Amino acid sequence: MSGFIRLSGLDHVPAALRGAMVAIGNFDGCHRGHQKVFSALRQRARAAGVPALVLTFEPHPRDVFAPNPFMFRLTHADQKARIVDALGLDGIVVMPFSLEFSNIEAEDFVTRFLVDALAVRGVSVGADFHFGYKRRGTPAFLKAAGAAQGFDVDILDLLDEGDDHISSSRIRSALGAGDVPTANALLGYHWFLSGTVVKGDQRGRQLGFPTANVASPTGFGLAQGVYAVKVRLGDRLFGGAAAYGKPMFNNERPPFETWILDFDEDIYGQEISVSLIAHVRGQKVFSGLDELIVAMTADGLSARDLLTKCGPPSELDRKLGFFG
Repeated sequence: MSGFIRLSGLDHVPAALRGAMVAIGNFDGCHRGHQKVFSALRQRARAAGVPALVLTFEPHPRDVFAPNPFMFRLTHADQKARIVDALGLDGIVVMPFSLEFSNIEAEDFVTRFLVDALAVRGVSVGADFHFGYKRRGTPAFLKAAGAAQGFDVDILDLLDEGDDHISSSRIRSALGAGDVPTANALLGYHWFLSGTVVKGDQRGRQLGFPTANVASPTGFGLAQGVYAVKVRLGDRLFGGAAAYGKPMFNNERPPFETWILDFDEDIYGQEISVSLIAHVRGQKVFSGLDELIVAMTADGLSARDLLTKCGPPSELDRKLGFFG
């Protein structure tokens, strides 16, 4: 969407975003439950003739409170912004989260950020949303604060899938088990990883399978193995076979390696996005390089086959650019 605005913090809010309807939350994954919040927000904003805005936090608060960052993040700030834009909202505010920020009282959060900085017309949150010092800002508190400060508050119930709520933790568990269909169904789009192509050990090229390597983020919890993927490079889209994990070599925080099919260009330093389509196989240790080459050849054929059998994409998949 043209005119999408991304802000880091609320020190300088452009006039175009003041008076907005705002969805607040961590929104890791921007999954179907989050999309329910965004959709309701967008509808309310359009009816009122005001902008629709997402307010989120980076890094994830759980990583700030942990001794060391540990979370398998489904979406970092860039990915969130890309999804929120594709969903038709007008902007995103990424608030820098720290221990100091966490000590802001819920009352001050409402006054400083929602009223003074944004002059919000309305706020949408999920039923499990809490904010402010010691998480004292409950949905009920926000509802009362909105009534006192002159803005509406919409509290939305969680969305169910099967016997449980749709949640970021369920999606992390699915990806950690290599269960791509479940993860993608809960997300409402094919999960993707974005990053800069970096030089690896060149072993894939030496074996005849040159790969585009992206550093795996801290806490990356995807199941090690091989996946059929779609690769977005600028305006171009390719099929590929991606591997995570190097059990025969150095397997400590390995890169995410993508063999882009029918492609032979130097793309070091360029940004790519890789979307998981299907799980090809789990991790294996081979007796030697010859056996590894045979397996990689088979992986490429399997990936091609799985890509041709991929089910219809969601509307969000198309807007994210992974399907024609």
